Amino acid sequence: MKFFNFNYYLAFIFVSLLLISCNTDEEPLYEVTKSIPLEINGSIDVQTNFYDNEGPHEHNLLIRRSSGFIETYESGKKESYSTGNVNLSSGSWSLSDALIGVLSSDRKFGSKSIRIRNTGHATMSFNMDDGVKKISIRHAKYGNDGSSNWRLVASYDNGANWFFIGNTVNTNSTRLNTVTFNVNETRSVRYGIYKISGGSNRINIDNFEVTTGATGGGDSGGDSGNPSRDSNITFGNPSNAGTSSSNYYLSRPDYSLSYNNSRGTANWVSWHLSSAWIGSTVRCDCFRSDTALPNSFFKPSSNNYTGSGFDRGHLCPSGDRTYASGSNSNTFYVSNIAPQSPDNNQKSWNSFENYLRSLTSRGNEIHIIAGVAGSGGTGRNGFASTISSGRITVPSSFWKVALILPNGTNDINRVTTSTRVIAINVPNSQNISRDWTSFRTSVNAIESLTGYDLLENIPNSIESVLESRIDNGPSS
Repeated sequence: MKFFNFNYYLAFIFVSLLLISCNTDEEPLYEVTKSIPLEINGSIDVQTNFYDNEGPHEHNLLIRRSSGFIETYESGKKESYSTGNVNLSSGSWSLSDALIGVLSSDRKFGSKSIRIRNTGHATMSFNMDDGVKKISIRHAKYGNDGSSNWRLVASYDNGANWFFIGNTVNTNSTRLNTVTFNVNETRSVRYGIYKISGGSNRINIDNFEVTTGATGGGDSGGDSGNPSRDSNITFGNPSNAGTSSSNYYLSRPDYSLSYNNSRGTANWVSWHLSSAWIGSTVRCDCFRSDTALPNSFFKPSSNNYTGSGFDRGHLCPSGDRTYASGSNSNTFYVSNIAPQSPDNNQKSWNSFENYLRSLTSRGNEIHIIAGVAGSGGTGRNGFASTISSGRITVPSSFWKVALILPNGTNDINRVTTSTRVIAINVPNSQNISRDWTSFRTSVNAIESLTGYDLLENIPNSIESVLESRIDNGPSS
């Protein structure tokens, strides 16, 4: 026979009351493990800003749990709308009624983006342990589909419950536009996209950008005045690079580029430079083929340059990426290399690289785009239009554009008509001047030469002034 224990009864009542009193004021939105939302009355309002197309971004992902990241979805593969997880460069994501889109009708930077239909979602399956300052997301309609609405959602309990964040976003354009949520969250948190209307109309999501207070996240830099490792393509995708074999978009934590398979070199490479990228790592000299290029592409190696009379000329230089061995190693993919005359590479081009690095030690950060133009240059062995049996085009010139700002945040918004922009175009020849200032030109001249839009994310009224000007500032 069991006897009633009054003390146990009192303990039961106390625990029950304690659980009731601990309920949060935030109502859960839905559980990502369920296909249908459970609650839709939870909401945490934050400031939401909308921007036009800002272009794709990349950044250092080595410390992504405390620092920001930009998820481009380029590393993932998910071909069906069924619920499942996909491993991406930022971590694992949960996708339901969503997939990784690779079709021509998918709006995207690069070759991939998320495609969501019905009331599907794409959510992080990992936490940002030190909180998040802001979230920026690119979004557009898929193909000829109609408009849809979606919300940013957040979870503070490892994905068990989710809450609406900020305003409803209406996707009504086939152009990838940017919406930014100023969340200023200090708790451990994870985020995602939840489509709330539009039925079978589909939306594309690309470049999910998380900015934190730690060095290394997003295009807005770290704390004001402190050097940071920012987006490598803040000011736009100059050639609208995508999946074309002559304009193939490829990005790494250390730079982004457009590769031209018919030339065997990059068209351009874009990167950010500050003292945060500079350290004591020694040059690795580890030239190698770029296995990230499609299997059908020609992947040049160091051997293709042997005996050519041309240097293996870096576009993003080794010296700009010395804070970690892996970062330096990334600059030696031969997709970042082009046949460069020794006098160009070792004299004027090298002196301009050194000058830009010297500016970082004076409290500046620099957004740089460099590329090649034309065909036919002169190396140690004389003139050549191609090397490696015609597979690699020898450029007629190497060009570079550098936009210089004091270390700080919100780089695009800080550009004015007084911002210093240096553009050079150096002939790919021997016996040229050592002085890089001899080759100063305007951004407009380089755009006319290449057909690119090099600083497309700057407001037009400012861009037109900066791009028409030839720099006459100091050179040392």
